[in-house]
Amino acid sequence: MAITGRGSHEIADSVERAITSGDLAAGAALPPIRDLAGDLGVNPNTVAAAYRQLRERGLVETGGRRGTRVRPRPLGAPRETEPAAIPPGTRDAASGNPDPRLLPDLSAALAAVARRRAGRHVLYGEPPVSEELAGVARAVFAADGVPADHLTATSGALDAFDRVLRSSLRPGDAVVVEDPGWPSTFHLLTVLGLRAAPVRVDDDGPLAEDLAAALRGGARAVLLTSRAHNPTGAALSPARAAELRAVLTGHPGVLTIEDDHGFGFVSAPFTGVFGATGHWAVVRSVAKAYGPDLRLAVVAGDAVTTGRVRAQQQSGPGWVSVVLQEAFVELWRSGAVRPEETAARYDSRRTALIARLAEHGVAATGRSGLNVWVPVGDEAAAVTALHARGWATSPGSRHRIATPPGIRVTISALDAADMAPLAADIAAAVRTGGPPV
Repeated sequence: MAITGRGSHEIADSVERAITSGDLAAGAALPPIRDLAGDLGVNPNTVAAAYRQLRERGLVETGGRRGTRVRPRPLGAPRETEPAAIPPGTRDAASGNPDPRLLPDLSAALAAVARRRAGRHVLYGEPPVSEELAGVARAVFAADGVPADHLTATSGALDAFDRVLRSSLRPGDAVVVEDPGWPSTFHLLTVLGLRAAPVRVDDDGPLAEDLAAALRGGARAVLLTSRAHNPTGAALSPARAAELRAVLTGHPGVLTIEDDHGFGFVSAPFTGVFGATGHWAVVRSVAKAYGPDLRLAVVAGDAVTTGRVRAQQQSGPGWVSVVLQEAFVELWRSGAVRPEETAARYDSRRTALIARLAEHGVAATGRSGLNVWVPVGDEAAAVTALHARGWATSPGSRHRIATPPGIRVTISALDAADMAPLAADIAAAVRTGGPPV
């Protein structure tokens, strides 16, 4: 197809039309910047600006010597598998959602917030974090030894990562990420023009030797998951945290961002690396325990990092709805969520599946959270075989950068009685997809 245009916006729009029409397929390479500039008779900087716009729209990605290519999955697609994409009669072990049966009813909390307000409205200029939320947040952070003198609230964990990274790094900087890891963080780095520096993960968290190598290579930030790692279920152990801290202390200028993904719904205790460097943030989203639609995360960090996040918000939405902040506080104080009971339910399902898989000779991991990671030889074959047997699972390719293949199995929508037949079908699918790697 012919790319047209004289200005950067015209060139970017031309490429976007080709992608949306299907003329440029996923993975297709765009012309080198200098070649396209010569064909169009424009300055190479104009083409570079066009490619940057396409990257920020989530349409292309830059891969060093691989050049600029159309992304295999547009950023406008849902973060997880849409329920509508799971055909009737197929069991959902793919979506990554929490179990709705374990989420609290929001109606009572919202009604209590409305009664207390009695016509009062939050207006411009008021503190972005309510006094009530700040009190609860400080208590939950203090319980795990996290300093919470400086707090802010964001519209979920990914919003926090976006604002911390955007305000602290520059395009081209490298960020340490777990591999496998959460696809949304990979996509976010692409949009921000940041480079992913992948580190391997085992049951205890990121490998210290990989972190050391990435930092020696110039990575300026580290994004890691404290517990309930998506997709492997890893939980950072005290011994591994000590190893990571020892590495980080040699790089005091590096930013650390910890995603406490397991807040409120896992039994694994929180362990972190906060404070090992001068700039840090610990992010706790309420999505998995209290409901994704609350769109709320609390962030503790050093004064500079949290201040940058607040400054970012001032140029956009300003603050997270205080109605949502107060609703979470009401749910917290009323005991509407019982973390120990919720964790026990998820633990029993996850460990049952792993045990059943072991009976079939299939290795799997999942120390905490909602997911079990199963190594396979051929992801597409395994996912297809499971689909034919009535199970929807997530291919590991969405979660991987350089690590071997696998599939992610989410246990939150399943029951104990499902684990034996699911394990048998996974074992059969693994044999269909070749020997586990």
